[in-house]
Amino acid sequence: MRIAQSLIACARERNLTLGAAESCTGGMVAAALTSVPGASEVFKGGVVSYANEVKTTLLGVDSSDLESVGAVSEEVALQMAQGARTALQVDYAVSATGIAGPDGGSEEKPVGTVWIAVAGPQGAQAACHNFTGSREEVRKAATEAALQSLLESVTLK
Repeated sequence: MRIAQSLIACARERNLTLGAAESCTGGMVAAALTSVPGASEVFKGGVVSYANEVKTTLLGVDSSDLESVGAVSEEVALQMAQGARTALQVDYAVSATGIAGPDGGSEEKPVGTVWIAVAGPQGAQAACHNFTGSREEVRKAATEAALQSLLESVTLK
């Protein structure tokens, strides 16, 4: 994945460390980054927080937010990214939480809804994406969007 190569090169140039917190992508962000030779210089690790208990215990996501707005939300995506940044002790962390399908969607949050957030030294920001296609296509699109969001944040440093 060219984005992953660019991201690793950019982080290396800037002497930055990276991490990830993934739910719907199930480790695909970490896999894309670790497929790049030399990634270990900048990518410190990732947390696959598929279960809400992992989001709360490892990433510090507020359980009341999970109950009130759900795992697929701006609030949770931001907390996942910030929690990964803290837990992994990295300069930048990206998170992805969404509904890959084919089940689990609702009128309010249809299949393909994915929140992606990036946390860095200047704070955190999140964006909602709506992807279409099969479960695998949604996961791949979410992975690419997460890597792109992280690259954009790192290059703005």
